[in-house]
Amino acid sequence: MYVITGITGKVGGAVARALLNKNLPVRGVIRDASKAAFWQEQGCDIAIADMFDVKALTEAFKGATAVFILPPSDFDPAPGFPQARIVINAVSDAIKAALPEKVVCLSTIGAQAEENNLLTQRGLMEQALQEVGVPVTFLRPGWFMENCALDVASARDTGVIHSYLQPLDKAVPMIATADVGQLAANLLVEEWQGNRVVELEGPHRVSPNDIVNTFAQILGRPVVAEVVARETWDEVFRAQGHQYPLPRSRMIDGFNEGWICFERPKTERVIGETELVTVLTGLLQNNQ
Repeated sequence: MYVITGITGKVGGAVARALLNKNLPVRGVIRDASKAAFWQEQGCDIAIADMFDVKALTEAFKGATAVFILPPSDFDPAPGFPQARIVINAVSDAIKAALPEKVVCLSTIGAQAEENNLLTQRGLMEQALQEVGVPVTFLRPGWFMENCALDVASARDTGVIHSYLQPLDKAVPMIATADVGQLAANLLVEEWQGNRVVELEGPHRVSPNDIVNTFAQILGRPVVAEVVARETWDEVFRAQGHQYPLPRSRMIDGFNEGWICFERPKTERVIGETELVTVLTGLLQNNQ
């Protein structure tokens, strides 16, 4: 049995579909029972569990050939990442109790960064899962191309996107969630010993200029990017509802300044197949 947390999201769903396509048994871990029917219809077993519920997670993980951990993201973490730590402790304790044969954990590019930022919670999860007593693969993908969903309406309606990534010609590692899901499914069926890190990026690095040029190509009209000045970020993020905007700001700084990066040379990295144009076309079609 392959146990998938976060199955109702893009990445978790992609992992589950890839495993089902291999005719492998899948158990989806779902917090909201009302979302179970769809995955039951696909042939999945269902476990109802919150990611902070050690007992429920332990039951969900028991007897598993492999478990896929997709930690929920806290996009506005309080100092010290208290919510993330609750989940980290619960997941770690559940794995130690259930002892699945192996674990694949979705982490992130830059999980090893020493500076506190929004991605630090992924590094904390990595540190905890180093000690659970079963083989663990930490999958570190680049920036998700699907984050461009936030730019779709602006690109389509005004021909402008507002970029926190800067300068506009600086390309960063990006990846489609479909490629993340497919690789995670492949890793779940592999055999390995101990702990390992697998890094993943797309076929080309992507700059804000590449994003607007691709939007323009799809829409058939000009789209431009405008830089959001760094000194305005705190005010902007607070207006968007953040109580603690610094972790988000520092994450973006990390991409812009280059200290959120991969650890290994490109020759040791997995390269995805999905192009930016494919992702943006899908985002536009889904946001009409």
